Amino acid sequence: MRRYSACIEWLFAEEADRFPDRIRRAHAVGLTAVEFWRWSNKDLDAIEAALDETGLAVTSLVTEPMIALTDAANRHAWLKGLADSVVVARRLGAPVLIAQAGDDLPGFSREEQRLALTETLRAGADVLAGSGVRLGVEPLNTRIDHIGYFLDSTREGLDIIDDVARPEIGIVYDIYHSAVMDERTEEVLEGRLDRVFHVHVADHPGRNEPGSGGIDLPRRLNWIFANGYDGAVGLEYRPTRSGADAVKAAIASLGG
Repeated sequence: MRRYSACIEWLFAEEADRFPDRIRRAHAVGLTAVEFWRWSNKDLDAIEAALDETGLAVTSLVTEPMIALTDAANRHAWLKGLADSVVVARRLGAPVLIAQAGDDLPGFSREEQRLALTETLRAGADVLAGSGVRLGVEPLNTRIDHIGYFLDSTREGLDIIDDVARPEIGIVYDIYHSAVMDERTEEVLEGRLDRVFHVHVADHPGRNEPGSGGIDLPRRLNWIFANGYDGAVGLEYRPTRSGADAVKAAIASLGG
């Protein structure tokens, strides 16, 4: 049985609502998990209460601060923030923290930036060790949503993870971003699916609900699960329709 996690930054959001109410709406639809981005701008007490009330799990949240890991000068600040984020992740029961590599920095070669990223992630593994929380670095597309981002290749992301060589560090595989970059899931993940800690889905064009565009999401997900992935699938899309039926339809379009 596949487990879907609603990104409540976008899903179940209503104007001027209380963020924890999105957890309750996700529960009412029958979902068992949610995820969100930053934790520092949210009422964690209220979120924790809503999780306890509904029994929902948190699959992932973003580690802070969101600063470029491609800049070695940011390492100390990022590691301190990672330690704080681990505390929050453990409090909420989230097994995965998500990190972004940062922008491709002017004045630095790709080799210099890749080394800075690799060394920072390796140091981050020491912070994570023994916590039960893992870190997934997320490749993003640079054609539409994240022009100027450093890491737009799943293969390169996995190569960096192999260089880090720590079990605490892997990737988040976002099918939308991968498809926008013309990647084929089975080609970029073949033999290295164990490095994928979390999966995201959205359709293209528009980054809207599954079934609204042209990405072969069911086929890609079928391959991922058939080849051993057993984690959650994050519904990280911009909904064009509200309500429970729309979310249920999106899940049904993925194969349930």
